[in-house]
Amino acid sequence: MSPATGELALSPARRTAFRAACAELAALDDAEFGARLLARTPTHENRDPARLLRWAEAATAFGTELAAAEGPYEGPAGPYAEPRAGHGTPRVVEREGGVERLLLARYVSRPAPAVELYADTLALGEEVVGLLGWREWFPVGAVRRAALAHEEAHCLLHGDRTLRRALRERLGHTALRLGRHRMTGHVAGADELAAHGYAAARCGLGRTPLLLTAALARAVRALEED
Repeated sequence: MSPATGELALSPARRTAFRAACAELAALDDAEFGARLLARTPTHENRDPARLLRWAEAATAFGTELAAAEGPYEGPAGPYAEPRAGHGTPRVVEREGGVERLLLARYVSRPAPAVELYADTLALGEEVVGLLGWREWFPVGAVRRAALAHEEAHCLLHGDRTLRRALRERLGHTALRLGRHRMTGHVAGADELAAHGYAAARCGLGRTPLLLTAALARAVRALEED
């Protein structure tokens, strides 16, 4: 079958194996997922796992607090339907071809700010959530809303130097020290974890979208191998 249809048509044996693998994923908490993401990010290969875990927790918490600062929002499809106006909201463009790259959405700043939503990956995500019984964490329609919220977080961070500095301060990574003075450094991948924390809080999800992203990767692999 083609994964672009959004239908997770697996053989019974492959479906059983897929469910078991995703149950193991769900047993991990969001901080562990975040630390794993950082560990796979260039420049972090030899970092202390405990430090990566602290950074993951701090970045996710930063995103959660940023969402709370944005305040409640109700749209026609429930909490957080579309990116809000007032932040230089980019236009939303729907595309296909996200499954092959495991892309749900992507924020691009050039030539004009836009959020690209990948309809095939969103459909597959909804199928995965339904198959795994994760609706308590990701209600119907939450995949699209979370993707939009995630990209809104990237848009906020991209456009606000003060926010980026605050995230660096929260992580506390010292890039340079001169006497009593220290300069905080950028932590690759931290903005991604902040965006996941933001999306979970803005959409009222039971888990951050990191879990769903990991399950999607397993789904694509299962479809390729079936």
